[in-house]
Amino acid sequence: MHLVTHDMRLHADPSRVVVRPFHIAVGGIGGVPGRTERLVGEVLEMSAEEARDQLEIVLKDFEARHWQTRRVFMTRYDQIEDLLGLDGRTIGDEKRQLIGAYFCHEYSYAAAALMNPSAVPHFDQSGMPPGSLRILMSMRAVGEGHISSVAFREGIITDDCRMMLAPEPPFATATDMIARASDEAPTGEVTVHRHRDSTLSGTVIFPITEAQSKGLEDLRLVHFQHDDGTWEWIGTYTAYNGSQIQSEMMRTRDFRAFDLVPMSGAASRNKGMGLFPRTVDGQYMMIGRSDGENVFLLKSDNLTHWEDGQKILTPKYPWELVQLGNCGPPIELDEGWLLLTHGVGAMRKYSIGAVLLDKRDPSKVIGRMKEPLLAAKDQDREGYVPNVVYSCGAIRHNDTLFIPYGIADSSIGFAFMPVSELLKAM
Repeated sequence: MHLVTHDMRLHADPSRVVVRPFHIAVGGIGGVPGRTERLVGEVLEMSAEEARDQLEIVLKDFEARHWQTRRVFMTRYDQIEDLLGLDGRTIGDEKRQLIGAYFCHEYSYAAAALMNPSAVPHFDQSGMPPGSLRILMSMRAVGEGHISSVAFREGIITDDCRMMLAPEPPFATATDMIARASDEAPTGEVTVHRHRDSTLSGTVIFPITEAQSKGLEDLRLVHFQHDDGTWEWIGTYTAYNGSQIQSEMMRTRDFRAFDLVPMSGAASRNKGMGLFPRTVDGQYMMIGRSDGENVFLLKSDNLTHWEDGQKILTPKYPWELVQLGNCGPPIELDEGWLLLTHGVGAMRKYSIGAVLLDKRDPSKVIGRMKEPLLAAKDQDREGYVPNVVYSCGAIRHNDTLFIPYGIADSSIGFAFMPVSELLKAM
């Protein structure tokens, strides 16, 4: 098979930082003010000159490392004002900015790892020459405390196996949720917003709810067409709180506002759900791994409710005997549904394979690779978790399959494969 691997690699980068809220306990014991109240009180007691000097020290250290730092501090102050019931009209701008700074911290969101990407067509295809496609890629970024967040990267691929990624902006910004009077994590569905002046390649989505508190893991993006002809980008991901997992869904029509929606049903208690890009025979369909070992086809009349489905694939070949799962949502071809899979073999070595599902009845497997398409070897073996290659979603461009993939839970590589050759290998 004519698999082309690209020389480019994306690696963890501790210099990529964002400003995040620094949460400090509110309220003391026995009438003694808590640390939040004490800190605010200390700043309010400062003279105007002292507050100005302290703010200048902070800005000297951090203003060049972040975008609109003063505005970020003021936004954080507004949250503290709501929390404590302060009267901002009596507090000068410099003291308000300094209070905001005390309740922020710098977070290196990709210091530990960058991995498990998925790719979809970009929402803006204007100006693309023939044979080129603008793409949008999601990535799992892992930072301090091994907390996972969602980062993005934009780029262009061509049908002759070339690629170019847009440069990352110097500043990264976290998505915002409408300010709350409490610092407690919300429950249920939430909506976060990309800053109006931030590029998508510089945007990071962090955990918001209690269920997500330790990570948003392995987003599998798909460009979904509804029955009424409208389009939406939908991604399934794993929310992790440190002890339990929950499958959730990210939904957006413009990559400005992102709805983070918990899913319900027995299947949502498992990882690795991949949504079909449209309904099939009037039903939503999903690929899942309900038992952690085999591949299941799930069907639902409700996009966010999923029960356990029908087992369609079990481990068969040596490279996948430990377990099977998907490597992203199914891709529609004239010949059927192309599903990339991951298989785990001896020494917990991960490989990427492929199967072809019947177009009208995806429970029927009509083609299957006996040997892996891509396996951990040579430079793709070493990392935080060795001997792993893993993708959360490939994209078809004409007769070319573009596969971004995670390497050893540490970095990201890229491969191209002619779809026609892939089908012949089944």
